[in-house]
This record gives sequence, structure tokens and C-alpha cells, in this order.
Amino acid sequence: MDFTSPSVQFSYDLKNNSLFKKDDRNFINALSVMQLNTLGNVSLLDIYLSRSNVVEPHIHQNASELVYLISGSAIISLVNPFTKKLINLPVTPGQVANVPQGWWHYEIATSDDTHILAIFDAPVPEFIAGSDLLRLTPAEILAHTYCLNEAQVQATLAPITDTVVIGPPSSCMPANNGNPSMSSMPQRQVIGNGWQNG
Repeated sequence: MDFTSPSVQFSYDLKNNSLFKKDDRNFINALSVMQLNTLGNVSLLDIYLSRSNVVEPHIHQNASELVYLISGSAIISLVNPFTKKLINLPVTPGQVANVPQGWWHYEIATSDDTHILAIFDAPVPEFIAGSDLLRLTPAEILAHTYCLNEAQVQATLAPITDTVVIGPPSSCMPANNGNPSMSSMPQRQVIGNGWQNG
């Protein structure tokens, strides 16, 4: 980086780079070297969630993630690939949770007005969404691999037509009236290419 260049940037307004917006209370703004060229080997997501909304299960294959809770409350859940156990980490303001690189994880708000800062040790973290794995793997492969009924798998996954990012979709009306059990821990308007925006 040439710090004498007239194009050098030292500040940026996160509101100018919306990665994803479900509605006015559930959205994600992003910051990477694409927006702030002096940033170096770090990036972040500024995440806003209302109660019961979840950043869908996913992995970052090139980055570890430090999750810092600014306001509200959330549960950060991750699967330890070495112990094969699900770990649920409740966080309140001022607390952090660490997700090692490549670990399957998700965040769910347990109160309204939850504000999370996710910090990555990569200039642009890569993202593999659970919704993409489910919708792009043929139903017959899932059914065959796990000894499931193919028609039921196909019918169950048919509503997943795009990357979810923040779920459940606004149109979703689950049997439990949209209130997942926080103890069990179990669409969408994508804006541009996220990290690539301005």
C-alpha cells in the first residue's frame, strides 16, 4: 500500500455497503479492503437482528471469526469438528465468542435490537451457506446417501431457492408460529455482491 497515494482511505461509513437486508431490523453491512484500502488483513460484518432471527449456518473456509456483541443478546453456536459436538455460547453486551477457521456455525438473536460485530482475520472472508449446500445438492443424492425418502427431501428443500443469509424468510410461517426454541437452537433481499460493493 502506498500511503502517499491520493487514493489512500482511512475511514468509511458502513451504511454505504449493505451486504444483505431482510428488513429494517435484520440486515448486515460489510467492510473489507474493497471499501477501505488501508485495512490490511482484517474485515468485518456489522449485523443487526431482531429476536429469533438467525444468521444461517455457514462456514468461512479462509478466516477465523471473532463475534463481539454490542447490544441485545444472542447465542453463537458452532460444531467442533474434532469432538463432533454442538457448542452453544450465549453472549451479552461486551462478550465475545471465537469461531475457528472452517467451523460450521450460526448466530441467533435471543432478544430484539441485537447488534453483533463479526471480525475476520482475512481481507475478504469467504462464505459457504448451508442454504446453498442444501439447494444445490440433488435430492436424489441426499436421499441415497442418508437413506431418506427422495420425494420428501425434494418437497422439504423446494422452498430454498436462493441463499438465505438471515432466516427465517419473512414469508415463513412454521408450525411453532415463528418462535424457535432457544434451548434447542436448531428471505431475502441480497444487495449486489456484498463485499464487492462500494
